[in-house]
Amino acid sequence: MAPTPSRILRASTLALVIGLGLTVAACGGGGEEKGEKSGAPAASGPTVTVVSAAVTSQPRIITASGSVTAWEEVPVGAETGGLVATAVYVDEGSYVRQGQPLVQLNDALLRAQLGQQQAGVQTAEANLARDEAALARSQELKERGFLSQASLDTALANQRASTANLASARASLSETQTRLSQATLRAPVAGLIISRSVTRGQIVQAGAEMFRMVRDGRLELDAQVPETELALIRAGQTATISSDQVGQTTGRVRIVTPEVNAQSRLGVARIALAGGGFRPGMFARAEIDVGAQPTITVPTAAVLYRENRSGVYVLMTNNHVRFQPVTVLSRSETRTSVTGLNAGAQVVVEGAGFLGDGDRVNVVPAGATAATAVTPAAAPAAPAAR
Repeated sequence: MAPTPSRILRASTLALVIGLGLTVAACGGGGEEKGEKSGAPAASGPTVTVVSAAVTSQPRIITASGSVTAWEEVPVGAETGGLVATAVYVDEGSYVRQGQPLVQLNDALLRAQLGQQQAGVQTAEANLARDEAALARSQELKERGFLSQASLDTALANQRASTANLASARASLSETQTRLSQATLRAPVAGLIISRSVTRGQIVQAGAEMFRMVRDGRLELDAQVPETELALIRAGQTATISSDQVGQTTGRVRIVTPEVNAQSRLGVARIALAGGGFRPGMFARAEIDVGAQPTITVPTAAVLYRENRSGVYVLMTNNHVRFQPVTVLSRSETRTSVTGLNAGAQVVVEGAGFLGDGDRVNVVPAGATAATAVTPAAAPAAPAAR
């Protein structure tokens, strides 16, 4: 039987539908197969590596600053007052030895008094000798029965009075000799004269300060140290002292004061200076070597600076990063000692310089960032099967 026109139309339509279905399946199926074979994850942000912050023992240097002061500042004043300064032998900046004359006061009156009292001592000695001889004779006569007891008692009293007069005369003489010696003002210790307040012709009052000196010329730096680092500093630790005006010198911690300022929260470490051109009152900086200390360290490449603050990017949950400010204690080419970070924190190293706070990242093993520089999305696509 010959096919009718309606059957021919239905057969053509069915063939066309089947052909279109095969074409669509071929195109779509190729894309799904390619996606399954590639297995590439969806893009998840920059590729980085992370390293755990570790506790290690690192050399520690504490930086502090303060003013240079005298190790022991000695005021020099007059013990005898009312005398005129007739000579001044030293000036500011002079280094003097102990006992060296500094000022001579007018001692003419004292010398006159000294001569008078020396004569008084001689008189008292003569009187004592006379009364002692009289007492000896009285005792002899009393033993022989030619002298009464009353006369003997009188001789004994005279001898005792002469002894007391001699002691008084000698005491007065000693006082005048002491005042005469004080008329020559001498250095109580060896050291450097840093100030002078006496001039020739000045009437000096007792107790008035005329010089101020630094004992033995020794200076020290009163370094202001934060209370958080004060416990690390010990007497005997070495330090490097520097100033923009006089350069550098070495020093050694002499003492750490037990008090912390309630307002500034700073303590004081007194560092004895070994030399240099430092002067009292100058500002200086100190780098104190406190030895190896356990501290949190991270790779140096992980430490960045954002808005004038040092910090690191820490990996949080869901592969997001957060900028954590830290304080740098010491730095080497490979490791940096910091505070403000917990041990074990995951710190971004490679790729940290391109991150922002809150970015999502793709974490890969260390050294794999170069291999992942070309992502699967950038690879050329294979031609679709036809």
